[in-house]
Amino acid sequence: MQYVKIKDAVVEQIESGLLSPRQKLPSERKLADSFNTTRVTLREALSLLESEGRIYREDRRGWFISPQPLKYDPTQTLNFTNLALAQKRTPLTELLAAKGILANKQAASLLGLQPFSDVYRVDRVRYLENRPVAFVTKYIRPELLPNLLDFDLSQSLTDIYRDKFGVVYQKIRYRISTSSLLADIAQALRATSGTPAMVIERLNYNQHGELIDCDIEYWRHDAISVESIAQLNG
Repeated sequence: MQYVKIKDAVVEQIESGLLSPRQKLPSERKLADSFNTTRVTLREALSLLESEGRIYREDRRGWFISPQPLKYDPTQTLNFTNLALAQKRTPLTELLAAKGILANKQAASLLGLQPFSDVYRVDRVRYLENRPVAFVTKYIRPELLPNLLDFDLSQSLTDIYRDKFGVVYQKIRYRISTSSLLADIAQALRATSGTPAMVIERLNYNQHGELIDCDIEYWRHDAISVESIAQLNG
């Protein structure tokens, strides 16, 4: 099938170093002409490359070669900034909104709250090398972290918890699934609607065993690789 041959040809150029990370590909019209194919066939090849994490698309800007994904180890407690710096990446966190709200269905379900409970909601976008890679919504129980909204929440919340409230994460429960980027989340990540995404839900418990907050992280799927080592007994 021609689209598979096109996909393999692009992979070969990536692996040989002819195409570098974050390099922009020619327009779809030029690529179709180069491979002597139709744009329909070309788009099938591009979709395959995207699903394999080889390339990514930015809305109204075109296709780019994906850099190495960030290695994400659920057993480690490094915050995003320190995790990225440890891998010689350039991180940035942008605060979109932080406010007190009545718990919606998602927050109530994840945190085990009664209807109409108060929660803090914090929405942030995480960047690597100035590329938005993750949209994060965090719901926080305000009775455990009063006046949290007075602090600069573009900084590490883990550090704020520890330094301002004496709260540290003792246990974290993860759930990882796949989804698509839609609506405001897609727009915040400069993605087209329907772009593949990895979703990481985290329930975070403090040193007293209390569930204090939860995160829902929508990652561009090519930007993250979940890796861990399990030490087995016996």
